[in-house]
Amino acid sequence: MLTGLLCASLCALAAKPVLPPQVHVVGGWQVEVSAGMVRIGGHDVKVRRPVRLTIAPSDLVEVKDERFDSLPLYDANAAPWGRGAKLRGVTTSETTAADMLIPESVVVKSGTGDTIYKPGIDYGLEPRWATFGRLPKGAIPADKPVRVEYRYGRSRLDAIVVDRRGHVSVLQGAPQPATPMPPAVGAEDALLARVWVPGRLTALTDDNLYPILEPSYPEPKRTGMPPAARLLPKTWAKLRSGQTLNILAWGDSVTAGGEASDAAHQYQSRFVAMLQQRFPGAPLHLTTVAWGGRNSDSFLNEPPGSPYNFAEKVLQPHPDLIVMEFVNDAYMTPEQVETRYTALRKRFDEIGAEWIILTPHFVRPDWMGATTVRVEQDPRPYTAGVRAFAARHQ
Repeated sequence: MLTGLLCASLCALAAKPVLPPQVHVVGGWQVEVSAGMVRIGGHDVKVRRPVRLTIAPSDLVEVKDERFDSLPLYDANAAPWGRGAKLRGVTTSETTAADMLIPESVVVKSGTGDTIYKPGIDYGLEPRWATFGRLPKGAIPADKPVRVEYRYGRSRLDAIVVDRRGHVSVLQGAPQPATPMPPAVGAEDALLARVWVPGRLTALTDDNLYPILEPSYPEPKRTGMPPAARLLPKTWAKLRSGQTLNILAWGDSVTAGGEASDAAHQYQSRFVAMLQQRFPGAPLHLTTVAWGGRNSDSFLNEPPGSPYNFAEKVLQPHPDLIVMEFVNDAYMTPEQVETRYTALRKRFDEIGAEWIILTPHFVRPDWMGATTVRVEQDPRPYTAGVRAFAARHQ
């Protein structure tokens, strides 16, 4: 009996918890999923042995005879996505999808197709951002149509899943030149990882794998009064007492609407709607002052009478709460944040306004100074500067 108990104790100590399956790249387009345990619908499901999966490469699209009724002059001094006409296959809502075009595939012809124009002589091409235009001394007439043929890549976001039988498979997402959506994962499946397949990728690396480490990130439970009661005492008092609260959202294109489908889905509208749900007795009034492609200094430099003059549009309405978002301020160093935002705080204090600053959303990794697409923490000095400023000044 004693021997049996001792053996059971030792076996229990030796037993190791079964880890979730791990995903690794093992070849150009192959990944391996290790054995492990997942939980689906309240039940443990075991992947009993390693599984190798093949990920489909990104696809290429061939465009023939895309017509432009006329071609603008190529402007080498403009932003790369604005140097001329945009090839439609890679055009996004505001710019073009960088690095999707295969530059050597571009052929520009006359509208009738009987003349092939020469790059660098008749037209200029921005190879990364797929914009092109005629050159002043070239042979392309200003008022005549041209036709273009080219090839471009499309990106995709796939999913690696496990079903209730422990079967591992790949769900392929729909390819897009930019912002592909992931495939839907069924209620009977557990999501192990997503696979980012950018257009024109030649082989997978571990940078393309995004394991799902947690199924959700719930807000931590708080005790006592929330931070808003301490940091925004006037706002908090108005919400609690049912007084009218005037909220002003101030920012750039994100605040102007960005990719929101309508005004109700802009971030500030969602914020106010959720606030109203939490405090149904407080009348909330939202004003938006936003200028796409600009930063906070742009408003300060606008003259009186301008629709973006800081004093008239931001201060004069005397908002109770200012919610500020400027991804275009992200060029600032922490020292610049301290200097410029201290000056803003002084002016907000003068009108009795309280202030919320949004940290900026992620942008292209190369614009953030990142060397990989796997950006785990925001590398921008501005973001660190904003967080430090907010902590110092409450």
